[in-house]
Amino acid sequence: MIAFVSGKVAAAGPDGAVIDVHGVGMAVQCTPATLAGLKVGEDAHVPTSMVVREDSLTLFGFADDDERQIFELLQTASGVGPRLALAMLAVHSPDGLRLAVAQEDVTALTKVPGIGKKGAQRIVLELKDRLGGPVGAPEVPGRRPGAGQAWRAQVQTGLVNLGWTVRDADAAVDAVAADLDGTEVPPVGELLKAALKKLSR
Repeated sequence: MIAFVSGKVAAAGPDGAVIDVHGVGMAVQCTPATLAGLKVGEDAHVPTSMVVREDSLTLFGFADDDERQIFELLQTASGVGPRLALAMLAVHSPDGLRLAVAQEDVTALTKVPGIGKKGAQRIVLELKDRLGGPVGAPEVPGRRPGAGQAWRAQVQTGLVNLGWTVRDADAAVDAVAADLDGTEVPPVGELLKAALKKLSR
């Protein structure tokens, strides 16, 4: 079990990063929000969870230990593997998932690609007594913290890490902000995807 990796961020892509740990490049798959906090060339400390399969060893990286713990707990539900657990954390924060499960909010869970109504009901049934209650401030399920303009810096950093220039990243962030136009701010992962679509046009 590799509990965390520490070192310089050697590379970052759409779904993961490479951390240089004493000359060994450790590939870590992350959510877009976690990736937004990693900057190429800077030191990083990334809590990780290793998933072992017959044909692969995969490291998943997280913003903090709480996110890692939720990732591992999610996989104790029937039909939830590491990919789906990561997708759930890309859409919801750990507290957002705790709240959704505690309140049996099937609608919030079905916002995750790959989860239908029956799957959401099964997740609620199996995880209700395992995830516990929210540990942070109350929040709306399905929304990452990031109201206001805090998301702009995260998305801009994520785009620069993916190889775009600061100028292009700023322009894409401005375009996404214009589309929001006072509406509720989506999770950082969704905003990053929207910015990438702007740049690919």
